[in-house]
Amino acid sequence: MARKQYQERLEELREDVLYMSEIVAERLRMGMDALDTKDEELAQRVIDEDAEVNQLYLELEQDCVDLLALQQPVAGDLRFIAATFKIITDLERIGDLATNLGEYSLQAERDVFPDVDAQRIGEATLEMLDDAMTAYAEEDVDACYEVAEADDDVDRLCEDASAAVMRELLEREGVTEQDIDDMMADVSRLLLTIRDLERVGDHAVNIAARTLYMVENDDELIY
Repeated sequence: MARKQYQERLEELREDVLYMSEIVAERLRMGMDALDTKDEELAQRVIDEDAEVNQLYLELEQDCVDLLALQQPVAGDLRFIAATFKIITDLERIGDLATNLGEYSLQAERDVFPDVDAQRIGEATLEMLDDAMTAYAEEDVDACYEVAEADDDVDRLCEDASAAVMRELLEREGVTEQDIDDMMADVSRLLLTIRDLERVGDHAVNIAARTLYMVENDDELIY
């Protein structure tokens, strides 16, 4: 394969990864909206459409393998393909977490802790994902570090939300042991929602870390 054609294939791969990220971000947004509105139809769409994300992942995985096999990539191209392979894995896992949100929405019966703002955490992780993919698209090193710094804020939001759930549960007056038993399933789902949103942030950091490695051959953010 001619070098020019090979470079065009690499750029097509980048564009396809960006398309996958848009699909994943849309699914995450849908999952958050389903949780917020208790929209069962929307929640089921998120669950059903996870197959599309999985198919995109498999196709892009094969593209990475093909590009490695077509010709021996130079160092920069090799890092790009290797980083891209890792990035699509993170995107696929974010898609799985969005599916979790849809499932939690179908199972939830009530807002047991309306003061816990899971939507705020979700918005922050969506912004991290968008920034990480912009860094990948534009090979923006500074943006990679900014995503990693933003993760500290998301971690604090998650810690505060989890602590608020437990504190309010302990401080509620006139709550019987049976009341607590009845609430525990919803409490567990809320804590799982917080945990999964935190994991979205972690995957966004992974994307930024792989981008930094791709551009600078720097593994500082990889952990």
